[in-house]
Amino acid sequence: MLLGSHLSTAGGLHHALEKAHGYGFKAVALFVRSPRQWEAPPLTPEAIAAFRATRRKCGIKKVVAHAGYLINLAGDAVQQRKGKKALREELSRCNVLGIEYLVLHPGSWPRLEVGVRRIARNLDEIMASLPDLRTKLLLEGTAGQGNCIGHRFEHLAELLAAVTAPRRYGICLDTAHLLAAGYDLRTAETWAETIGEFDRVVGLKHLQTMHCNDSRKALGSRVDRHAHIGLGEIGLEGFRAIVNDPRVAHLPFIMETPKGERESDGRDWDEINAAQLLALMA
Repeated sequence: MLLGSHLSTAGGLHHALEKAHGYGFKAVALFVRSPRQWEAPPLTPEAIAAFRATRRKCGIKKVVAHAGYLINLAGDAVQQRKGKKALREELSRCNVLGIEYLVLHPGSWPRLEVGVRRIARNLDEIMASLPDLRTKLLLEGTAGQGNCIGHRFEHLAELLAAVTAPRRYGICLDTAHLLAAGYDLRTAETWAETIGEFDRVVGLKHLQTMHCNDSRKALGSRVDRHAHIGLGEIGLEGFRAIVNDPRVAHLPFIMETPKGERESDGRDWDEINAAQLLALMA
């Protein structure tokens, strides 16, 4: 299992790689700039060199960056303009750092067909401006809060069909988002149904990364609230089915569970959640 977690880059991007290595992870997720600000200082040559050298030293096989939360390529004209600039910069950063994937929430707009058209047009413009880009952009399935696009597999399929070069994109599925969006994965049977439906509608060849999070909210709630593995609405049996499914077992499994220490014994929650997932493997 290419297990990893979304880790802090405080003090430098390369520190997330060091922390991942400390946990024994072979994958890691991170932000390449502040996720809640439009502007960010440029990467220095020293920061780039430190990141690449640390990755080699720590043996991290997959790095999955996550795009900023402010980006909405389906929004109004101002949101689209700001979002395009920010996403282009994030993709450029990932490229120079040698990061394989950048995960993006597709966007939000009341009318699906308008939103999909805007997202595809903006993505085409961004990709055309980055002809040498090696980083693949992953569209993430959402929980469906508000007017978010991406909480149905059909949305993701429409987006891939609408962009000019679908080979430059992939899909990231988040287990908590799936449940909240109404896709059951609490048992081996329901997980098989859900991943089978994804294959029929979108295609497993497009799936590049899994976010492994339990959900604090119930099936179909359309509320995005992550919980520790086995302590939410999905439960251990659901995760047992997922981690032992050969159709997804080769993918990076990235935890985005709550951080901190468990009050009862002071153990780190990333360590606890990782151990829980590994213990479920057959």
